[in-house]
Amino acid sequence: MSDGSRFLELRGEELLPWLDGLGELRIAVFREYPYLYDGSLEYERDYLKVYARSEGSLVVLVTDEAGERVLGATTCLPLKDEGEEFQKPFLEKGYDVEKIGYFGESILLPELRGRGIGKEFFKRREAHAQRLGMKWTTFCAVDRAEDHPMRPKGYRPLNEFWRAQGYVQHPELQTTFVWKEMGEAEESPKMLTFWMKSWQN
Repeated sequence: MSDGSRFLELRGEELLPWLDGLGELRIAVFREYPYLYDGSLEYERDYLKVYARSEGSLVVLVTDEAGERVLGATTCLPLKDEGEEFQKPFLEKGYDVEKIGYFGESILLPELRGRGIGKEFFKRREAHAQRLGMKWTTFCAVDRAEDHPMRPKGYRPLNEFWRAQGYVQHPELQTTFVWKEMGEAEESPKMLTFWMKSWQN
């Protein structure tokens, strides 16, 4: 990349040395609307180990030129390797979770946004999912009311960007995930809706 940052692709246990760097990035980026995440590095280390345990995972990091600081990241793994709360909506609708690639986060520090990295993240994850023989790829996004009190002025959701990548929102596929958000005394459940793309001819 022209600014000196670089892409680093990691699979399975290759992620382990990077857990703290990725966790710190997640905490920083997900504090922003719409996730408003009030996280801890201890929780992050535990949560992210699902990618280290999965033989079919891919984590793409954007690091500084020295390869020391994580500036951006995207994650994916077979849905069968994710938690029950992510698999359940698909199982209830009759999908084969063995054939679905699940995309976790795509996160970037503000100074790297708007440079096409988000598209590159999708390209790399989709290529990985196709190598694994997946029939669908999916991700989910938190649902927030348009009049949410912490919605920044001029905020634009990523729906149009996701549609441009070929993804369709599926309101019938929803899950709840628990986290503590800014201003909350304790964790509470949040509703998320899935988006999908089919790779079947």
